[in-house]
Amino acid sequence: MASIRANCRKIVCIGRNYAYVRPNPEYIGNLAEKASRDHITELNNARPKQPFFFLKPPSSILPPGQGPILRPRGTRLHYEVELGLVIGKIVRDLDPEDHEGALNVIHSYILAIDMTARNVQDEAKRKGLPWSIAKGFDTFLPISLPISKSRIPDPHDVDLSLSVGGELRQADSTGLMLFRIPRQLADISRVMTLEPGDIVLTGTPKGVGEVKERDIMKATIAVRGEELEEGTIQIEVKDREGRYEFNET
Repeated sequence: MASIRANCRKIVCIGRNYAYVRPNPEYIGNLAEKASRDHITELNNARPKQPFFFLKPPSSILPPGQGPILRPRGTRLHYEVELGLVIGKIVRDLDPEDHEGALNVIHSYILAIDMTARNVQDEAKRKGLPWSIAKGFDTFLPISLPISKSRIPDPHDVDLSLSVGGELRQADSTGLMLFRIPRQLADISRVMTLEPGDIVLTGTPKGVGEVKERDIMKATIAVRGEELEEGTIQIEVKDREGRYEFNET
């Protein structure tokens, strides 16, 4: 499993890529509904006209069994469950209409939790500064075992979920993506070459929220109602020791 981290030269993350659909309270619960509203309000998100993306460093990858997630001092830590693509071929200037070609460049899938130091990101956004720090701490990308392409016949028809302490926070289908995978890979590859081993995170659905020390998160991926065992992440959050502490820039 360490090979995914060793072979990854960059992690490209698609932002704001899910349509907001009001959740069914009987299925998700009032907590997740409130979390989704709070998240949208907090980030003041508008629907993008085209895909946009940012980078996380490969050093943020946390392979299975190598937890916990470490929360830096002074940060407000948020989770974002995502379907990840592990690239298997060199990709440059992909045609956004070439759906078969886009799926052919994918070597395998992973489930991932994109962790964000939200208050660090918020301050950077307010001041017009880069927010790489907010996404780039060590342990800020726990991932699952690799998921074979044969296990996911259609990456736009799988269900992602994330719970905290047994309480469901995120639960939606990848069918709610605003920009599908061929368009994502086309837009990325016209800017930077994707290389074998690179990871593309395809966005997160509603329900993003905060975790604190001793919280245990569980993320799952399901195809036609069947959870994929190799795609499960279960991980604890602990406070990080070290010299970093968030202070105003």
